[in-house]
Amino acid sequence: MTAVEFDAELDACGLFCPEPVMMLHNRIKDVAPGKILRVIATDPSTTRDIPRFCQFLGHELVTHAEQGGRYIYLIRRGA
Repeated sequence: MTAVEFDAELDACGLFCPEPVMMLHNRIKDVAPGKILRVIATDPSTTRDIPRFCQFLGHELVTHAEQGGRYIYLIRRGA
């Protein structure tokens, strides 16, 4: 994963569906439009849920990767 700067972070490690997406839904509101939120999770279901969350709510999934059993997402908040 290339080094991309982010403006805020959400650590959802150890949480299981639907908690990571529920936390993401609340946390993204604290990020200004156009800024990037980094999400770190351990639940494999986030590989399905977070891209759908972004698609349905108009946020950009900038990048995602798996590193050592952790899933890392960079999300640019939409308008």
